[in-house]
Amino acid sequence: MTIKEVSEKYHISADTLRYYERVGMIPPVPRTVSGIRNYGESECVWIELVVCMRNAGLPIEAIIEYVKLCQVGSSTIDARLQLLQKQRDKLLAQQEKTTQTLALLAYKISVYEQAVATGQLQWTREGSRAYRWQQ
Repeated sequence: MTIKEVSEKYHISADTLRYYERVGMIPPVPRTVSGIRNYGESECVWIELVVCMRNAGLPIEAIIEYVKLCQVGSSTIDARLQLLQKQRDKLLAQQEKTTQTLALLAYKISVYEQAVATGQLQWTREGSRAYRWQQ
């Protein structure tokens, strides 16, 4: 596949694909004799992984480290596992904060919806306590 085809398939720009390769977020892409990038199935698997990880908010540095470890070989399996577990734990913590934020917004929306229906804005002590930010 050409860079244009891959770009369209994964909805990322050709510049982004070049950047991913340049910084080591994906392994080097093989080229044709004329120097044009020729993406195969294995390159697409890497791109899918990177897109997924970036969409989840993983830092570029963690992705680069993961790719480097994969390129070294099976002696790095434990390090790869630890890296992925660490990133998962960060995402779970982020998910918990998002859940708390959504709960607070749901409470506030319900109060405002009630105010629109009744003409009175009334906050309850229990409601605001139930959705306090936890630090």
